[in-house]
Amino acid sequence: MRGGNAVLRNLTFSVPRGCIVGVLGPSGCGKTTLLRSVVGVQQPTGGHVQVMGRPAGAAQLRTRVGYVTQAPSVYADLTVLENLRYFAAALGMKGWRREDSVVRVVREVDLASYADNLVSRLSGGQYSRVSLAVALLNRPELLVMDEPTVGLDPMVRRELWLVFQRLADEGTTLLVSSHVMDEADRCDRLLLMRTGQLLASASREDLLRHTACADVEEAFMHLVESAAAAENRARQRAADRALLPQLREQPAAPDAERSFFATDGAR
Repeated sequence: MRGGNAVLRNLTFSVPRGCIVGVLGPSGCGKTTLLRSVVGVQQPTGGHVQVMGRPAGAAQLRTRVGYVTQAPSVYADLTVLENLRYFAAALGMKGWRREDSVVRVVREVDLASYADNLVSRLSGGQYSRVSLAVALLNRPELLVMDEPTVGLDPMVRRELWLVFQRLADEGTTLLVSSHVMDEADRCDRLLLMRTGQLLASASREDLLRHTACADVEEAFMHLVESAAAAENRARQRAADRALLPQLREQPAAPDAERSFFATDGAR
């Protein structure tokens, strides 16, 4: 809830293991709230969020789920290595185990050349890599990232997505939010959102086939327009029932299809 209004409404989905799932939608549609709920830092007022067989935020998940927030959550006045050693120690790592983890993640995110640099002196893309490295220290089974490529130039975005793909190939499940539709092409599965609701949960191929569109952006707009039209029809039916009491005796129109494409079944 925000200001008495529900941020997420009637939203149901599952995430397959070992794939990249993109959460796409415009700013303000509820992506961050959804990811915070999955990680467990924000408790939903209704419904149930289950992650790897346990309630979201359960103590048993703390070492199995990595979270990269929208704003980098590392210390700018420390070097890359100092940041990683600090967070590794906070995770309970000591001695050689801590150093092995630090060296591993520095290599995984390609920061070896900048390991001794202050984070404040890094570029935006390198800064994002440090946050990603922190999230990878414990080898998470699920990595949740809130718009990790926002504000980055196309070349840096491409390099980060290569890292994401390598992690997925190694068995990590990635849940990545974005408002950049062309990033959908890099995902195995898509969750398309609008105003706190799920418009579709599908692979890119199934989405394009189902909407008969040429690209994801066109398909998203098709679903948005379908949802808006369905809402307008529902409002009109409600107004008609209020004006004509006899209409209440007629059977209600079927709900919008929610099993696969939430709005496509509303005619």
